[in-house]
Amino acid sequence: MPEQGHHGHHGHGGQMTPEQQRQMIEQELRLAKNLGQIKHKIVVMSGKGGVGKSTVAANLAETLQKLGYKTGILDADIHGPNIPKMLGLEDIYGEAFSENQFETFKQITESRLAEKNFDNDEDKLAFIESIKQEFNTTMFPVQLPSGLKVMSMAFLLESIDTPIIWRGPQKTGAIKQLISDCNWGELDYLIIDNPPGTGDEPLTVLQTIPDADAVIMVTTPNVVSQEDVLKCVKMVGMMNINHIGLIENMAYYICPHCDEKLHIFGEGNGEKFAEEMEITYLGDLPIEEKVSDSPNHDGVISTIDPDDEVSKRFVEIVEEIQEKFTKD
Repeated sequence: MPEQGHHGHHGHGGQMTPEQQRQMIEQELRLAKNLGQIKHKIVVMSGKGGVGKSTVAANLAETLQKLGYKTGILDADIHGPNIPKMLGLEDIYGEAFSENQFETFKQITESRLAEKNFDNDEDKLAFIESIKQEFNTTMFPVQLPSGLKVMSMAFLLESIDTPIIWRGPQKTGAIKQLISDCNWGELDYLIIDNPPGTGDEPLTVLQTIPDADAVIMVTTPNVVSQEDVLKCVKMVGMMNINHIGLIENMAYYICPHCDEKLHIFGEGNGEKFAEEMEITYLGDLPIEEKVSDSPNHDGVISTIDPDDEVSKRFVEIVEEIQEKFTKD
């Protein structure tokens, strides 16, 4: 578990001790090994909060999983990790997460033991000890019934309402640890849900995963949201990541009585906005009560109601992402 107070400290005068250097090298090796097993990495960002970024990230992940791709989602929001709540995992934290970790390790150990024949108990115990050492710093993602793998800072908290009061180096250290020490196994897609803005956390994710296939920006049809997205787009461009897409969320509302399409926040014209920024327009999503209410039903709209209009739009957006950014 990421520890408070130890990240970003490199000894006196900025010099790392030999032990710190060893730990850093080992973490980089774990990072390379983990990311090497993941075919495609998609980072989801927004310029400001409240635009539905986490909703979009969770639905993209579940849609990919539903379409037959082995998918994981990393909640990189340290202060407001909402992905577990959206996916019906809000009870997995503290002791419950520890139990989940033990059960996963037990399954791996039993699976490996079944493949071996031991002459005596001593050899068997030595083999179990070697597995313990192999997974000494490992965290296992929580797996949903759909098969989607989930990792979040929320799992590591002692209680659901524990606030994280950390400065920059602690946050960046924790995010790097979540990426390097989480044993995703082989994945087709990893979706990373970034906190809003251009601060420490988004920067750390982009630096830690420099080979991201795409960064998806989520905006709403209003000038303030779009201005903030423009800052994010410029930040990503400065990181030499050229594959940037735009999803316009809450773009319209369909009246349940007359089927008229109403632009509550004004007609945003996300396609034109994407053109002006020279990024790829991936589509828009309507406001729908079912979507905002879905966390109360232990899941996202894509899994609760696959025939819903929004669920169908997510399938189309996933196809656009694959066509524009991850086509093999």
